[in-house]
Amino acid sequence: MSRKYFGTDGVRGRVGQAPITPDFMLRLGYAAGLTLVAREQLPAGERPAVLIGKDTRVSGYMLEAALDAGLSAAGVDVMLAGPMPTPAVAYLTRALRLQAGVVISASHNPYDDNGIKFFSAGGTKLPDAVELEIEARLEEPMGCMESKRLGRARRIDDAAGRYIEFCKSTFPNELDLRGLKIAVDCAHGAAYAIAPKVFHELGAEVVPVGVEPNGLNINDRVGATKPESLRRAVLDSGAAIGIALDGDADRLIMADGDGRLYDGDELLYVIVSALLSQGRVDGVVGTLMSNLAFEQALERLGVPFARAKVGDRYVLEAMHERGWKLGGENSGHIICLDKHTTGDGIVSALQVLAALRRRGVTLLQACEDLVLFPQKLINIKLKPGFDWRTQPAIEQAALEAERTLGDAGRVLLRPSGTEPLLRVMVEGRDERLVNKLAGSIAAVVETAAG
Repeated sequence: MSRKYFGTDGVRGRVGQAPITPDFMLRLGYAAGLTLVAREQLPAGERPAVLIGKDTRVSGYMLEAALDAGLSAAGVDVMLAGPMPTPAVAYLTRALRLQAGVVISASHNPYDDNGIKFFSAGGTKLPDAVELEIEARLEEPMGCMESKRLGRARRIDDAAGRYIEFCKSTFPNELDLRGLKIAVDCAHGAAYAIAPKVFHELGAEVVPVGVEPNGLNINDRVGATKPESLRRAVLDSGAAIGIALDGDADRLIMADGDGRLYDGDELLYVIVSALLSQGRVDGVVGTLMSNLAFEQALERLGVPFARAKVGDRYVLEAMHERGWKLGGENSGHIICLDKHTTGDGIVSALQVLAALRRRGVTLLQACEDLVLFPQKLINIKLKPGFDWRTQPAIEQAALEAERTLGDAGRVLLRPSGTEPLLRVMVEGRDERLVNKLAGSIAAVVETAAG
């Protein structure tokens, strides 16, 4: 059975357009609540409980109220955490022994998008089977429990403090960040009141960036997807390190004191190298977008590497299948399963900082054995219903580019999981050739798509 509403990262779209509407969110809350009631074996008289967190989008208030009402109607208690990073919801759901966690966020998307994603009681993304069960219930008429079985809602006042302490606990006790000036860009998003405190309480002097959300400015020229703001902050303040998170704080990009930016592949390489010096690393999971040079660098270190489909959900699945603890995407999703059940930008940044402090090196020095190949990524809008896979001209253009690159590069065509886009990626040692081939393939796609 194919999924109608759930994509690779929950339900996402433009606010006011189906399915991101208050009536759908009411039904989604009710359907998810009924699924939890049916699945949970709780003592008599106890109701399932769910935590709801959100980022700073103005639409979050509306969607939160609708979900709350739907869950309550299904007989589920609701705990409201307010603005909270996605990984914080995963942690708190597990720590508070709740039945599920709900995040209202569209991650790195603009403010007029929003979405919903669920976490299981164990702090992991919901299995496909549970999402399908929720979708099946969405097709049924909505009802309401009798009054004595309705759920109740309350706010958690100490949610932020609990999560701050958890993040700090993932940093080695024998280390601190004293004497280090760090620029921290929170993208006017969910971590605006949390991330600066984490690094400050570990001893760093913090230069806050993107910590003034107004409901409309999340990810607007700030954060991990717009790292120029971080780069400027580092150079202007004389910070030694820069940290940029995205709107829901599960993605990480860093900068050194010279303003050089480091992506997820490089940061994961720093973590892997440090752990190798302390013992063995079983393996690392990347994605189809992970840089070829990253794969080759891990090979030189003797670390097995596997590629998963793009999306932290698929990285995590591959990690569990292999029993590996490390994985990530070059976009900045880094998963350290020895620290958390999901990707966490703050926790990942702390692991990079711990590696640098232990070795007494800079980011540049820690990455000196990894020189990434140039990658060119072009996003092409597609008309609804256009199937690029059936176009011989597109297939031929990709094959010709692969023959030109040989073993010194890659070509990847993949659809976006959240937008009507085809992503054309070409990677190789020669930047000029990479750009030329990517442009050629993109032109063929645009022609074929009309």
